[in-house]
Amino acid sequence: MKEILNQIKGLSAGDLVMLEWHDASIGKSLSNGVSGIDVPVKSWGVFVGVLGQKRKHIILAQNCFRYSDGLYDIDYTAVPVPWAIGVTVLASAHVAAEEAKQLLNSFLINEKAKNKKPSLGRCLRQQRVRNHD
Repeated sequence: MKEILNQIKGLSAGDLVMLEWHDASIGKSLSNGVSGIDVPVKSWGVFVGVLGQKRKHIILAQNCFRYSDGLYDIDYTAVPVPWAIGVTVLASAHVAAEEAKQLLNSFLINEKAKNKKPSLGRCLRQQRVRNHD
């Protein structure tokens, strides 16, 4: 575990990486000759950071959609740090540090929007529709 933490500390936002990790398996009988609970996975993406309050996750941006003025929507993979088994840097600073920061900010904006309750200024007004008089 210490080795993977040191590898993660050595990453910079914007690095193109391959992350090796073990995913959870579904609860089916292993009587068909397949053994092992851990499912090995390799994910490739741009490292944007480690986030999470209860459990830290490694965030890899995989598809980035730039709309305007640095606003992005991203497809991402979030891997719990304890599930990681290795990180390989494929290209340092593959994405410039400023752009990586914008990716992270867009990710955080999207997460905040999901958790935010509508304010009075943003409430939608519902109206009843009458199809017949």
